[in-house]
Amino acid sequence: MVAARHTMAALVILTSACGGAEPTTARPAPPPGAAAPSAGAASSAGAASSAGAPPSAPARAYPPSRSVDVVHVLHGIPVPDPYRWLEDGESDEVQAWTGAQDAFARAELAKLPERDALLKRFRELYDIERAGAPLQRGGRHFWSKKSVGQEKEAVTWRQGKAGEPKVLLDPNGWSPDGSVSLGSWLPSWDGRYVAYQVKKNNSDEATLEILDVARGKKLPEVIEGARYADRTALAWDGKSAGIYYVKVPPLGRRVSAADRPGLAEIRYHALGDDPARDRLVRAATRDPKTFHQIAASRDGRWLLATVQHGWVSTDVYIQDLRAGKSAPWKPLIQARPHIYLVEPHRDHLYILTDDGAPNYRVFRADPRDPGRDRWVEVVPERRDEKLDRLEIVGNRLALVYLKDVAARLEVRELDGSPAYEVNLPGIGSVTALRGDPEVDEAYFTFESFTLPPEVHELSVPTGRTEVTYQTRVPVDTAAYTTEQVFATSKDGTRVPMFVLRRKDAPRDGAAPTVLHGYGGFSLALTPSFWSKAYPWLERGGVFAIANLRGGGEYGETWHRAGMRHDKQNVFDDVIAAAEHLVRQGYTRPDRLVIEGRSNGGLLVGAAITQRPDLFRAALCQAPLMDMVRYHLFGSGKTWIEEYGSASDPDDFRALFSYSPYHRVRPGTAYPGLLIMSVDSDDRVDPMHARKFTAALQAASTGGPVLLRVQERAGHGGGDRVQSTVEELADAYAFALSQITR
Repeated sequence: MVAARHTMAALVILTSACGGAEPTTARPAPPPGAAAPSAGAASSAGAASSAGAPPSAPARAYPPSRSVDVVHVLHGIPVPDPYRWLEDGESDEVQAWTGAQDAFARAELAKLPERDALLKRFRELYDIERAGAPLQRGGRHFWSKKSVGQEKEAVTWRQGKAGEPKVLLDPNGWSPDGSVSLGSWLPSWDGRYVAYQVKKNNSDEATLEILDVARGKKLPEVIEGARYADRTALAWDGKSAGIYYVKVPPLGRRVSAADRPGLAEIRYHALGDDPARDRLVRAATRDPKTFHQIAASRDGRWLLATVQHGWVSTDVYIQDLRAGKSAPWKPLIQARPHIYLVEPHRDHLYILTDDGAPNYRVFRADPRDPGRDRWVEVVPERRDEKLDRLEIVGNRLALVYLKDVAARLEVRELDGSPAYEVNLPGIGSVTALRGDPEVDEAYFTFESFTLPPEVHELSVPTGRTEVTYQTRVPVDTAAYTTEQVFATSKDGTRVPMFVLRRKDAPRDGAAPTVLHGYGGFSLALTPSFWSKAYPWLERGGVFAIANLRGGGEYGETWHRAGMRHDKQNVFDDVIAAAEHLVRQGYTRPDRLVIEGRSNGGLLVGAAITQRPDLFRAALCQAPLMDMVRYHLFGSGKTWIEEYGSASDPDDFRALFSYSPYHRVRPGTAYPGLLIMSVDSDDRVDPMHARKFTAALQAASTGGPVLLRVQERAGHGGGDRVQSTVEELADAYAFALSQITR
């Protein structure tokens, strides 16, 4: 769903996230939506005859879903839960039900007239060569690359800029069925080794392995419990003799999935040692709402441990390793309601924070005397732009700003004095920025909705750039245009939205339109090249991306305006965006499709239960739907700071007011819905998709409700090209079939 830890540039995650990957008959028991609708929701009374919802349809022969008479009284309010039994994904009954639902959905999807043509076109768009920005370590360059015909990206390296590229890690051959995937990877400071995650079923669960680069051989040790050992929770020591990493205990009778994040520890592994004896560096917090992060200075002196409390605050501790392994941890900052992202460099700490600056600013601190009152501001906040990212490259500060969601790249001296602004190709995104703190060359990736990703080499001393790689996509992008428009939300807030369409397309209200959104966890949906949009555009469609509150487009104020008790603002924003598309003649409700993944799946569920008349179809991937019980499953407790918890009376009232599973109303003509779930999602539990499917199948008099389940796939779906194109073909063929009914 969401990424497991906060990053200013986002992924994932939730891409990510949403965009991390792309984005969960009759019954005697009371319906789950027995309570009154939320204050922010439009009544669904009479929706069956409205413009967007499909005409009333006869009952479909869905696989049967039994209901149970379960009512949980919370804070004096009865909460019916007739599909509670679908929470137990390990039970034979639930597995049989899931298999029957998936078989039913795939049989229906296979009949769709556009599916084969879409499958072919998506294959053309996704089975292409692509490469990422190189990361430099010890004179070696490392980058990800996929060749035509490969199902997955591999990691490639070369010696210097002119060396011959060599494949280092190729997950294409790791399992016959493609179910074993490569997660995060990080070279050592001297470039001799690469530590990397190995994941089964593309889930978050992972082991950590280490490769000797020159020999292309794995070291014998395999480190278990490396679920969170990505680049924010993995650090090489200064001598490249070992790694600091975050480790979680295995699931078991005393370790539940929901409580597990709070049991994570920071450990140190010396190369060649038995991982079972890895030294404990920092103990678990015992708070399941927290994450550990770890960072180390290149010279090996300073070790930084961060405890992240949701996506709203961080505590940071520092250890001087020159004082020995048992040196005390000293607090750099703690118990303040702000984010602090710290980069150590040359005996200084550079701190990107929203403390006193919702759009973020940068401080410099001396780690030997790090008191908050001694920090020096080196980059002040800009009121009209969000400072989205900080990297140290070539002994300078590289800063990525967002202005009305578009990126700007600026380089400054270490004291914060201006150096220059990098000339970017247009309105778009800097989706990767990589360099060595001590090396004068850096690389970044730039892309936009009509420009496929380009890798640029940056000379840090001079500011000169050169395109070193261009992604070639079989699309005539010159035929399309991107407009940025602003909708007005219920409370008067201006909500930006990008609209992609053909340059010669008329605005006559007839265009089939996809509206994509996320709205959470400070994730910004910046202009990126969405290959999946083009088959839709080629059919005369419009593709819109709404930048909703809850995201990070306009800093922490924008984020907090769409979280916790203000989450309804996000749904009001997407409804306003949809109404704007209709009012401005882009489309009509009976031509409008809403889509989202993870937290964006929650967005879809809330939108169609609050305004079923506004959409004809909905595409919902790996969603949250039961907001009363979400925190009891998967990584749910880590999102409490974002959503709140039903155990708190005020949080409960907010959650229950919009929880999609509890908003379903019998006899309502809901849009056609395709829920795309997976069988190995250990982040957002698939119980959400199962329960919402059963509830909507029983209640809706509108379009079909289908549950498609991807096997051997985690929260982000399968990482093979074939998995991606099959999912996309099913999704957009389904959407087109609903629009053309």
